[in-house]
Amino acid sequence: MNAVRRLLLVLLTVVPAVSHAWWNEEWNFRKELTLDLTAAGADVAGTAIDVPVLIRLHIGNFGYFADTKPDGSDLRFVAGDDKTPLKFHIERYDPVEQMAFLWVKVPRLAGGTNTEKIFLYYGNKDAPAGADVAGTFDAKQVLTYHFGGDGAGAADATAFGNNSATSSAAKNAASLIAGGATLTGASSVTVPSSASLRFVPANGATLSAWVRIDGPQANAYVMALEDQATVLALGINGTQVFGRAGTLADPTVAQTADVLVPGRWHHLAMTATAGRLTLFVDGDELAASPATLMEVAGTFTIGAAASGSNGLTAQVDEVQVANTARPAEWIKASVRGQSAESLLVAYGGDTQKEAGETSYFVVTMKNVTIDGWVVIIVLAVMFVIAMLIMVSKAVYLTRIQGANVAFLREFAKLKGDPTDLDQKESGEEQGDDALDRSPFAPGAEGQDNRFRMSTVYRLYHNGIHEMTDRIGLPSVGTRAVKTLTPQAIAAIRATMDASQVRMGQKLSANMVLLTIAISGGPFLGLLGTVVGVMITFAAIAASGDVNVNSIAPGIAAALAATVAGLAVAIPALFGYNWLNTKIKEINADMRVFIDEFVTRVAEHYS
Repeated sequence: MNAVRRLLLVLLTVVPAVSHAWWNEEWNFRKELTLDLTAAGADVAGTAIDVPVLIRLHIGNFGYFADTKPDGSDLRFVAGDDKTPLKFHIERYDPVEQMAFLWVKVPRLAGGTNTEKIFLYYGNKDAPAGADVAGTFDAKQVLTYHFGGDGAGAADATAFGNNSATSSAAKNAASLIAGGATLTGASSVTVPSSASLRFVPANGATLSAWVRIDGPQANAYVMALEDQATVLALGINGTQVFGRAGTLADPTVAQTADVLVPGRWHHLAMTATAGRLTLFVDGDELAASPATLMEVAGTFTIGAAASGSNGLTAQVDEVQVANTARPAEWIKASVRGQSAESLLVAYGGDTQKEAGETSYFVVTMKNVTIDGWVVIIVLAVMFVIAMLIMVSKAVYLTRIQGANVAFLREFAKLKGDPTDLDQKESGEEQGDDALDRSPFAPGAEGQDNRFRMSTVYRLYHNGIHEMTDRIGLPSVGTRAVKTLTPQAIAAIRATMDASQVRMGQKLSANMVLLTIAISGGPFLGLLGTVVGVMITFAAIAASGDVNVNSIAPGIAAALAATVAGLAVAIPALFGYNWLNTKIKEINADMRVFIDEFVTRVAEHYS
């Protein structure tokens, strides 16, 4: 399959698009990614610096997992200048399920434009691993839990290594972003105190996570940093989001209205800085409150029941902590990039290094799934068979028509005995029939057998053979004079009629294969399209990426099977009708000749 795709990529480059220079010649392919910051996309007004952007790859927007290394270690991200490598890491890479979740650090996201581009390079089997997990985050990010991996605890993806000490949360392999955690109210994740997790009011802090509740919560902490006297926490009460900071005895509280919808993923974030708590839900600032912030250096918990709170019952994903207050633009860009709609990232076409350019047709063919290729290959075989039949039949019928014209011209010159054109054919005693030979290799034809491809001559020859059984063989220079009875003439006609039927069957041989191509080709193509659409939507549902840029390539690729079916059926339909007309003309010539020959025989031998 890979060889077929590469061949199509090289040969079928129609409607090309100009491409940038190639970052590294050792990589064979690249994919263009557009970061849409307009109101229709991420809707980021200001400038966000060093944002880890989530890239979701699946069969709908990336059909080339087979062109990468099995673990994705040959993947590289390059900035829009096509020169600057970007830090990235892989949260999950599954070429079998054709699904991947990648994080890439984008140095600058300038709101108000949609021209921010980056490139994903792949296709270098000799490339060493290039991921830099810790480098994907800036120095202010002190904890990030993807909840992936096979271990029981939660591993920190940042350079600070704030891994969990204990964890009773259940892993959820099919969360919003790859893996997640399920909290039951009694389960929790505990992280020991560390210098990096220390909250200093002058520096600020940001707590964030994706949360899905199935019902109202009773004053439950999503996460909290707490010591014996002070607290910094983000939680849920009912369907409201709250933030707490200050002393345990008299904390400052900021709280939103009822904004959480049970059964739906929401991004919750809280910033604490300069005497102020600010709450964000799904990237929008919904509540803020002046706060007396105090230094906190204690245990960090997720979902645990702490002082004045209850345990959380919810699904949690992508827990992050920063020792700075992230700007609103940074939070919104993160939310829009990580959500199931993935409004931040638009997935463009793929380009091969040798071609230096790509086309919509190439992008479509590269997104065809394995089942689609099976249907297309079957249709290609049908197309080849149909073309061979049409070409061979066209040559065959053209030779027959030419021979018929030549024989009828000679027959029209006969004035006396209608048997004068009959001749012994070489190979006749062995049953050799030129009409049974391949039209591409019919054999040499001399002057003595120039009528051997003529169906009319075959009728004539068979009619003469039937006559010789009744009137006797001619003497040298003379012919025995006999009279043919009406019954004998009827027998001659019957013999010629039978010969016409048998030759009509030869003329129509293999025409049924064209009818199969005409009627079966579109249905096979439709089958490939329906299966391709099913797989595309299943992959999109599994990955959670539902924007139009992820759907369109898969749907276009699925429709390629229908196009292939029509490409088989339409030429076969035209060819069938043309050949059928030729066969009818030859049959009409034979029918007219039988009437004319029998009439002349009856006149001569009556």
